[in-house]
Amino acid sequence: MSSTLTKKEIVKEIVKCGKDPVYFINSYARIQHPLKGTIPFKTYDFQTQLLHDFNDYRFNVILKARQLGISTITAAYVSWMMLFHKDKNVLVMATKFGTAANLVKKVKAIVKNLPEWMQIAKIDIDNRTSFELSNGSQIKASTTSGDAGRSEALSLLVIDEAAHVEGLEELWTGLYPTLSTGGRCIALSTPNGVGNWFHQTYVDAENEVNNFYPTVLPWDVHPDRDEDWFVKETSNMSRRQVAQEYECNFNMSGETVIDPEDMERLKKIVRDPVYRVGFDRNLWLWEKYDQNSTYLLVADVSRGDDKDNSVFHILKLDTMEIIGEYQSKITPDMFADLINNTGREFGDCMVVVENNSVGFAVLEKLRDLEYPNLYHSVKSTHEYVDQYTAEGKSNAIPGFSMTSKTRPLVVAKMEEFIRNKLITIYSNRLFHELETFVWQNGRPQAMRMYNDDLVMSFAIGCWVRDTALQENKKALEYSKIFLSSMTVSNRKLNTSIPGQEGYKPIEQSDAIKKQREFLWLLKG
Repeated sequence: MSSTLTKKEIVKEIVKCGKDPVYFINSYARIQHPLKGTIPFKTYDFQTQLLHDFNDYRFNVILKARQLGISTITAAYVSWMMLFHKDKNVLVMATKFGTAANLVKKVKAIVKNLPEWMQIAKIDIDNRTSFELSNGSQIKASTTSGDAGRSEALSLLVIDEAAHVEGLEELWTGLYPTLSTGGRCIALSTPNGVGNWFHQTYVDAENEVNNFYPTVLPWDVHPDRDEDWFVKETSNMSRRQVAQEYECNFNMSGETVIDPEDMERLKKIVRDPVYRVGFDRNLWLWEKYDQNSTYLLVADVSRGDDKDNSVFHILKLDTMEIIGEYQSKITPDMFADLINNTGREFGDCMVVVENNSVGFAVLEKLRDLEYPNLYHSVKSTHEYVDQYTAEGKSNAIPGFSMTSKTRPLVVAKMEEFIRNKLITIYSNRLFHELETFVWQNGRPQAMRMYNDDLVMSFAIGCWVRDTALQENKKALEYSKIFLSSMTVSNRKLNTSIPGQEGYKPIEQSDAIKKQREFLWLLKG
């Protein structure tokens, strides 16, 4: 083309390219095709729009599917920025160094494949993972570990596969000041569950609470792809993989303990509480006490740091619904008072308290308050024993012991309940904790900077309901028979029947109290 252009026309063309990255890329950029080799880069509509966004907004966060050429269009934009602007400092970061280096390689290839007359800045310094142009603009690749990029003033920061970078929250805190002089940022990634920096940044951008401009690009934005292509491409992939690689679905893509499809189902059930009560209005209730139902209250006591909350759930055993929930930072003695009052309001229901260091203080206060129905277990075996039997056992302790042995068991029971649709939750607080409750190094736990207090309280409730109480069903039946014998077999104990020896009418209030005391026992 240069042979047909005069010097004046060449200057005019260069100026035109410098003003418009879309024109430059579609006119002169050449890229490597895996089958066709070096070919002209002709952008699709969604890629063109992305180039406009890069130019119009300082900060861009892009939620994308695989195989859309987003890394390539980013590389093309970077090549335009470096070629037509002096002293630009570009840093490309990714979890894997090879990923960052590959994007730098694409930028270099675009610059080298330009017409000779368009190469207004030559490559002066050329390394495998970095290069510098004669106009002072430079680019280099880096991993997201250590202090990469923190000492530099950056013109553009590109974070590739940002959702897969661990600890990006802290890294961003250090990198953001390097952009303070007008620097830009492009964060692009497929989803990788919720709770990470990329997810939070994208959600905040959608809600307009940060300075990022959000773009979502699922598989079907590509004009050459239809449903047949999608079915063929995903035929051997799991539901989680499809959500991550092609559908841009945060909830379905992560390594959550609870299956993504189950999470989607739970999300549809979540609703606001009917009542917000308690001194701090953090006790949420979805229904009132029903004297014909049996309840279980399960509490997880805060360890005392600023990040933890003391929580409890009220489980309606008849329908297997979580109809009550409390979450707040509260002193152990006040928490014990709240548990005592709530438990008594729900028919003196069984109260299960995790007996960690602070939990024992709560349990001691509940015993001082003479709460009638505390969960006890046998040391080392973790087997349930009722409160009255426990008093005569030296190896019985109040509360539930969360250990390295019991933790995976209660989590597995919770997952089983949810998977089999045996339990209903309404709380968005609990749902959001389940979103960030993931497998890390083979262990179920909350993601960094998130909590799992509600999750563990919920899990313990599932375990106690389905394991502890069910395993002791026979013992409960024996106790039921014993209670019956108190009014049938012994004439002297049968004081409620007129005409019998020792007859003494029972006050209605005493009868109700007695009934409530053993209500959980009779219903199992």
